Amino acid sequence: MADRHPRTTAKDVALIALFAAFICVLGLTPRIALPFLPTPFTIQTLGVLLAGGVLGAHRGAWATALFLVLVAVGLPVLPGGVGGIGMLAGPTAGFLWTYPAGAWVTGMLVERWWRKLSWLRGFVAAVAGSVAVYPLGHAWIAVTTGMSATTASWSWVVYLPGDLIKSALAASVIVTMKRAYPLLDPPPAPTAPASRNEPRPAGGAKAAP
Repeated sequence: MADRHPRTTAKDVALIALFAAFICVLGLTPRIALPFLPTPFTIQTLGVLLAGGVLGAHRGAWATALFLVLVAVGLPVLPGGVGGIGMLAGPTAGFLWTYPAGAWVTGMLVERWWRKLSWLRGFVAAVAGSVAVYPLGHAWIAVTTGMSATTASWSWVVYLPGDLIKSALAASVIVTMKRAYPLLDPPPAPTAPASRNEPRPAGGAKAAP
């Protein structure tokens, strides 16, 4: 019987490390302060979407988890050149914790639609991955800042336009990578069900009960 969970290879480890580094590089981009919210808009989450969409659900989630380890040990890989274990307890921590979930959701949908993957389906997968970080992210804002639950629950509206732009960019890269240099193995083609028709006896006689 085939193994349903393929073993991690040296190539997988290299790709996970590569995308963790890519997410770190995106942390060098400027952050944009948002009105009435303590968490800025950053381009770094684009790396989370690409990790899932290009590497797949499991490798993408591991890449983002490795990135969080780098944050925890103090490397200045977050926008603004900051890092450290304290960043995993501050107002942005809820979003950071759910990076692996965002990558996994994006990758899971890309894998499911791989054979008929289009830009639109890649966009939907990226939007779903972006939205996956909202519940805990905004709930943690309320916990750490004293913001009312109602205000925090609606704060996603401020992030949505930027996340739609990042999802569009992610979809373009995901589809381009599939065509030029796919890093995902296509799922096996569905097989036709075996015929249940029993052969009839010679001469057209009915089979005995």
